[in-house]
Amino acid sequence: MAKRVDAVEAKAKPNVVIIVADDLGWADVGFHSDRIPTPNIDRIAREGVELDQFYVFPMCSPTRAGLMTGRYPIRFGMARAVIPPWRHFGLDPAELTLPEALGKLGYTHRGIFGKWHLGHNDPKWHPNNQGFTHFHGHYNGAIDYFDLTREGERDWHLNGKTNPETGYATDLIADAASRFISWHAKGEAPYFCYVPFNAPHSPFQAPDKYLKKFAHLISPDAKGKNKTLRQTVAAMVACMDDGIGQILKAIDTSGEAANTIVLFFSDNGGVGGLPKNNLPLRGNKLDVWEGGIRVAAAMRWPGGGVEGGKKITVPISCIDVMPTLARLAGGTTALGNKPFDGRDVLDVLQAKRSQLDRELYFYHGQGGEDKEKIAMRTPKWKLLINGPNIANGKWKTKKHERFLFRIDRDPNETTNLLKQHPKVAADLAKKLITFRRLQPETSVEIYGAGRGQFKAPKDWRVK
Repeated sequence: MAKRVDAVEAKAKPNVVIIVADDLGWADVGFHSDRIPTPNIDRIAREGVELDQFYVFPMCSPTRAGLMTGRYPIRFGMARAVIPPWRHFGLDPAELTLPEALGKLGYTHRGIFGKWHLGHNDPKWHPNNQGFTHFHGHYNGAIDYFDLTREGERDWHLNGKTNPETGYATDLIADAASRFISWHAKGEAPYFCYVPFNAPHSPFQAPDKYLKKFAHLISPDAKGKNKTLRQTVAAMVACMDDGIGQILKAIDTSGEAANTIVLFFSDNGGVGGLPKNNLPLRGNKLDVWEGGIRVAAAMRWPGGGVEGGKKITVPISCIDVMPTLARLAGGTTALGNKPFDGRDVLDVLQAKRSQLDRELYFYHGQGGEDKEKIAMRTPKWKLLINGPNIANGKWKTKKHERFLFRIDRDPNETTNLLKQHPKVAADLAKKLITFRRLQPETSVEIYGAGRGQFKAPKDWRVK
């Protein structure tokens, strides 16, 4: 049980704002490429630190589950696939969530604005029952940006009730998050503001004023929607960047910018249907290549010893966020009854440590057990295996693609060293097999399973 936190002690703790983009490519931010101007995201990196090796999982729900728990989502059945509209599954309420932990440590106001994607078919999985005091957004992924629907039903909510407001989703999310910051910045307790934008995830839709800015990206030689795909995605990213600018302005205006942590990252790499958006990294969303799991990220905390203008090259992960924030807020790695897989990385962020001796694991099984993708990396090596489930110990069959990289020297995964270093591969494979065996019998099913004649509930309201 966390100790009681009085008002003076609580306010000394930093405010926390976590901003997550959806399917943003490595090359889709200005500090990596000139493809799309993102001055506000760039500002976070410029005034804070660029997190050059920030790792997530290959798709939406697992990354969000890892962020919310500080644990590998495979442990509680959330790693294999996302949660589609027809799935009756969600983040196990027995898991201690980040807002629940911060609530124990003096964070009275804990808001989420945007995409939840961690369970919707039972109220026990909803944000207001998983530690958040305020929810403004949508349960499912891939909602229509203008009419705010999924599967023909409106999926836009305010604290469990249907929200009748209208507008473009990205603008509504930014407006609501900014208001929350303005309301609670002057309070006696610190606040937690989680902003999971749904941009630039499909459906690819953007306001006309942003489309006009990127008319030069129309591809006249392409066919169908591909003619305007690059234009539309750039417009969606630019709109999100403006929304992030609005959030930063609210923080600045509050007078508490120095003691407010702002963390930005994408939930996975960019989609494969948009060429070159993850270059120079190899692969895309739904891969365990670097392009699917290493994402654009930055953090700003001027009053917390995070020196602006630096690039952190130590590999860190979304599962490190919760243990780091828990320690900052005065807790410990024993807040819940289950240990964190992530690490407290504050000393890395403050440039007091230049390496972490640990392993990171990645898994994607949405296509079924014959088409799994799994990988692990150490400070030096990365082993990647595509093919059938390796939990039975078999990983060298003709159906398995196997790759070993010196990832510290070859971040773009160009040279397979498997034949040159078979013992290294075998040692890593043993650990990877042990990791794959963590998946419990009760786990989220593959994406298409159980869809049938699914019909969404009215306004996505469930009892």
